Amino acid sequence: MDTLAAGFWGAFFCTATMMLIISLAAFVRSHRRVALMAALTSIASAGFVVAYLGWLPIDGKLEARVLAHVAVATAVSLGLMLTSTMGMLRQRAVGYRVVGALVGAGVAVVVAGWALEAEEALALSSITAFAVGAVMLVVAMRGARRGDRAGWTFVAGIFFMLVAIAGLSWIALTRTRAWPVHAISAVAGCAYLSVVASVLWARYSYLLELAEVMAHGPSYDPVTRMRSHSETGQMVGEVFFRRSAEVRPIGVLAICVANLYALENLHGRAAFNHALFVTAGRLRRCVPPNVEMGRLSEDGFLLVVPYTADVQRLGLLARTIRDRIMRPVTLSTSRDPAGLEAGDTSWVAEVGIGVLGTSTHVRPSQVVGTARAMARTAWSYAGRLAYFDKEAEQIAELVLDEAAAPEPPQAMAA
Repeated sequence: MDTLAAGFWGAFFCTATMMLIISLAAFVRSHRRVALMAALTSIASAGFVVAYLGWLPIDGKLEARVLAHVAVATAVSLGLMLTSTMGMLRQRAVGYRVVGALVGAGVAVVVAGWALEAEEALALSSITAFAVGAVMLVVAMRGARRGDRAGWTFVAGIFFMLVAIAGLSWIALTRTRAWPVHAISAVAGCAYLSVVASVLWARYSYLLELAEVMAHGPSYDPVTRMRSHSETGQMVGEVFFRRSAEVRPIGVLAICVANLYALENLHGRAAFNHALFVTAGRLRRCVPPNVEMGRLSEDGFLLVVPYTADVQRLGLLARTIRDRIMRPVTLSTSRDPAGLEAGDTSWVAEVGIGVLGTSTHVRPSQVVGTARAMARTAWSYAGRLAYFDKEAEQIAELVLDEAAAPEPPQAMAA
């Protein structure tokens, strides 16, 4: 092997070793599932590279046969780990089908390989490994388009994996020593491991935070990573009184979740905390940066949108929030950190949103009370959005005018 190519592969094996060491540290912290996933990914990837570079103490047809089996085993293993990391195995029915399809395809390729010459079996197994990666790429792209949080990260990681598999397959089949092929394959392998490590680290950090949340409950700030109820009152007072003496238009959205207490009565406080944690995370990700927000008692949130009192414009933001928060979620009822991923309770938030366009001339307590009353009234509406109809002088369902929709909330003045 060329010295330059050896240097690139050295960088790859250093990356795999670092990932293995970090996974052992995570294992000590009791999050064994995430640690096991990282360790297996690094070991399987390193083993695949060692075999395909011809570093096994065998050669000839026997080596080709062994490489064919290694390719199938690695493809099935990495496919299962990727589907697990993407959350496809959480639902048992879907998980059984995915596992059965991958294992069945692997067995079929191995059996078919024994009917072929050794080099042909190696080519078939390499194509199979690439095909499994391609299927995972399609699945990841579909998830990314649906708005999965780590969707495009998975797409990038699987793309790098496909480049590495293609390069290593070319090396194994032709025994080329051209350093550019080795360099591209090694760099793609490093990139793949780095992306997988970042995804698993995000998952690990999420589980650490979720464990703290479920242990301490709503009095612990990371439950929502927002202002507490008392701090929200201070925020509202600052917005209405302290920023300037002039009267300014203000939009206020109150969000109340109707079925949090029922969830607690049925499944315990841990499920309540998990649901609140997920709901707050979804809310933060869909709210524009200029919007102030905080807790509103234990079952709600308050958003203050500066410089706008247009109910239709505020309604667009409310609709986005409603659609995001009311997505189904699988909750865990376990307080054990090792069992947080094993969700066993399906839950959908019953949300009501009160939309109020007002000004800083009105008393803050009156604004918050009115918005909250509208949010609770919105529980009875099909669209879950309510506003105050000034002509009828009563709370009514907010129906958005799609034909004359105003600019989206992201474009509001900061």
